[in-house]
Amino acid sequence: MPLDSKPAQLVSTLFLQQPCWMIGPLANELRYSIPSVRRFLAEVGYYSSFTHNGGWYTLRSIPRFDGDGLWFHRDVGFSRSGSLTRTLVELTTRSAAGLSAEQLGVKLQCRCHSVLVQLCRQGRLQRKKIGHSHLYFAIDPAIADAQHQTVEGLQSQLPAEIEVLILVEFIRNPDAAFEQLAKAISRKRGVTVGVAQIERIFDLHGLKKTIRTVQPKP
Repeated sequence: MPLDSKPAQLVSTLFLQQPCWMIGPLANELRYSIPSVRRFLAEVGYYSSFTHNGGWYTLRSIPRFDGDGLWFHRDVGFSRSGSLTRTLVELTTRSAAGLSAEQLGVKLQCRCHSVLVQLCRQGRLQRKKIGHSHLYFAIDPAIADAQHQTVEGLQSQLPAEIEVLILVEFIRNPDAAFEQLAKAISRKRGVTVGVAQIERIFDLHGLKKTIRTVQPKP
């Protein structure tokens, strides 16, 4: 590695070779101290992961964030919001009907129940038990009120017989994603059901389902 190159340029070159680095291996590769490497990263612009205790780094130019502001490289997750706590608050606040710990865990691909409880204790989120599940809501009263109204609307929109049809379809096809269940109900019964409604039914009945959405083809 040419020693006369600017350190920030060397950092960018290494991130072209692999998109995520931990600070120790990066410092070894650059032959600089860890505090110096942190300064180089700050000069270039970076994100630290919300997974792995923030131990992974990527340059700000690398992530292609999805609609939730998330980007994953293998099992390492990065968020436009930054840390795990800020990401949880942001996702929950922007949700139309609040989110359960399971829903957030699926989005973030990590367990976050204990962090959510801590955020509630800190007054950054609030939660309420709906059916068999706890849902997390924004701390802002106006936003939380709108979220509660949406939950009530989702609960009232589906008659009991439709819920039964959904659960029966799930028993027949336990590997089906929520989108697939909705399409099957529509095709077989002529009833339009939204994915959010099916998600809420599972949460209300305390049912666990790991495959919650159709995964995009690579």
